[in-house]
Amino acid sequence: MAYFMVLAGFVLLIAGGEIMVRGAVAIAQWLNVPPVVVGLTIVAIGTSAPELTVSIDAVLKGSPDIAIGNVVGSNLSNILLVLGIAALIKPVQADPQLIRRDGMTMVAAAALLTVLAQTGSIELMVGVFMLVIYLGYIGYCYWVEQVLGDPSQELTLAEVEEHSGSPNTLYVSVLLFLSGLGGVIFGADLLVDGAVILARNFGLSETVIALSIVAIGTSLPELAVSMIAAFKGRSDVAVGNIVGSNISNVLFILGATTLVSPISIAPQIASFDSWFMLAVSVVLIPVLVTGMRISRIEAACFLGIYGFYIFAIFKGWPAALIG
Repeated sequence: MAYFMVLAGFVLLIAGGEIMVRGAVAIAQWLNVPPVVVGLTIVAIGTSAPELTVSIDAVLKGSPDIAIGNVVGSNLSNILLVLGIAALIKPVQADPQLIRRDGMTMVAAAALLTVLAQTGSIELMVGVFMLVIYLGYIGYCYWVEQVLGDPSQELTLAEVEEHSGSPNTLYVSVLLFLSGLGGVIFGADLLVDGAVILARNFGLSETVIALSIVAIGTSLPELAVSMIAAFKGRSDVAVGNIVGSNISNVLFILGATTLVSPISIAPQIASFDSWFMLAVSVVLIPVLVTGMRISRIEAACFLGIYGFYIFAIFKGWPAALIG
């Protein structure tokens, strides 16, 4: 039963999230919202809906380890798994003009989470501060793209295009948005319940389940977008999708989750996984700021590192190392 709950949760999260974002983009287009605004807000936040709903549902059910593990694990899987697969399909080379700003923000967000993890929890006021930072970042992005005409605007518009395909009427667009939202909420509920049962059945911690199974599942939308972009030869969209998701995961999702409940952070995440996430984020810096290419060999290394990481946490090596 637990396997079915997890699988059904994944399906509803992925399908519901995609339908919700497409409905929201269509509504915005019907209301003549500028495409740059749509990309920086609706697409950026909407594509993080699976992680957000899972994290909120987890803290409401008294499973904060799933909430924080989902974010840290998703950021790891986005870089090592999703980007690894995308680069394996076609070597990835991002335009540094399009990615540099967001790449540095991603590393700063990872560093912030690593520091906060050492305190053992993320309280309400800290979460509000993270949301303020995120809103400030969105405002800055709008200013440099819309007002100054920064080249990164091209990437934002490309991401909007990936989620376009407007229905013929505003009524249908609203129905799509609401049905997608319902699917995401119900899917998160099933996934969290199933993950807790699996952890108990296999004698694993909720942290391990969140860092692996839950994180991979909530990263599947990013995987789909990145794979499609790679096949189209739009490696900038693939990289931009991953970097933007990682920023939203830390600043928006964790910040919004604290509005519901403070998030306690497991010792393993504070002592190992958050540092590993930061290290992996820093590894991308040469790629993001210089336009270096991620070859298929390097992509295979990314996937190998991720596979070893998943094997290690299931074996309990990080927990033993800090214990």
